[in-house]
Amino acid sequence: MKIAFFTETFLPKVDGIVTRLTKTIPHLIDAGDEVVVFCPEGGPSHYMGAKVVGVPAMPLPLYPELKLGLPGPAVYDTLDNFHPDLIHVVNPAVLGLGGIWLAKTNGIPLMASYHTHLPKYLEHYGMGMLEPLLWELLKAAHNQAILNLCTSTAMVSELSEKGIQNTALWQRGVDTEAFRPELRSDEMRRRLLGEYDDQGALLIYVGRLSAEKQIERIKPVLDALPQARLALVGDGPHRQQLEKTFENTATTFVGYLCGEELASAYASGDAFLFPSSTETLGLVLLEAMAAGCPVVGANRGGIPDIITDGENGCLYDPDGTNDGAESLIFATQRLLGNDLQRQGMRKAAREEAERWGWASATKQLRGYYREILKKEAPGIAA
Repeated sequence: MKIAFFTETFLPKVDGIVTRLTKTIPHLIDAGDEVVVFCPEGGPSHYMGAKVVGVPAMPLPLYPELKLGLPGPAVYDTLDNFHPDLIHVVNPAVLGLGGIWLAKTNGIPLMASYHTHLPKYLEHYGMGMLEPLLWELLKAAHNQAILNLCTSTAMVSELSEKGIQNTALWQRGVDTEAFRPELRSDEMRRRLLGEYDDQGALLIYVGRLSAEKQIERIKPVLDALPQARLALVGDGPHRQQLEKTFENTATTFVGYLCGEELASAYASGDAFLFPSSTETLGLVLLEAMAAGCPVVGANRGGIPDIITDGENGCLYDPDGTNDGAESLIFATQRLLGNDLQRQGMRKAAREEAERWGWASATKQLRGYYREILKKEAPGIAA
């Protein structure tokens, strides 16, 4: 099969969408598929056998890490020469809308996938009143596709309720060879602790430092657990505000980590706290679990698909008292518990992650591609 991806985010950016794409592409190539990726400029020209076409893009004013670009002549020429069997639009915004238009005007079967819960982000940027309008725009875009994939059962249900048709689940995946408990390291633990001593539990967060991640919700946990330490791994537009919020707490701003350093950071923590209630899946949770770090996450969106409360992690109610602060404190205390209980959760977290490999997730995706092509282009699917 010849697959053309249109994505609003790709390398060198680091996020869950990029992780999914960079883990999916090699499996597609290994299966004999041809792949081209259209994305904002600034990345490589090729990735693991796939051609990458960069599109001039401008940063989004309120969220500069997200770049929006319109397809130009290079996109049209590449698409015309490539003759894709199917176009897969990932999280359509601006570039993705171009992909939808090109699919429709050229009679190419179209699939879309939903990864970022943008309507729920709006309230964190003071634009909650625009949520109904954004849902209408998303519905208009996604309903052009033959199939719309979501990364959790909760998102399949929510998109269906909002009027987005033909939804299905694209199962989660994680690299259990890259992320593993054996990478736990005293040296990395000292790096995460920064200037603070190792007298209590080391709590970690990995991801973008942005408003919708609700990272400030961790501060009451530190207030309630004075011996706890916090390491924030990542960067983003909300960092300066968070530095003020966590001033005079035992918090280390580590910055971005990647590769084995990132895997070691996960493995070296005692608990992974992920307060966001806007997640469609939360791949970082799976990475933490693969590294043997039990997790605390919100009982919202895609997270309950990953966390079995009290077994491989703990869930908290983000709508509880004081913006969920009491629930988050209680969930963290439950998870930390005693050493025996924590070790049991570490083991269960790793076992859950081992169930979800990228090979099987890509096999499922190729099955969806074949189903579409069987209906739209039977000769290709065969």
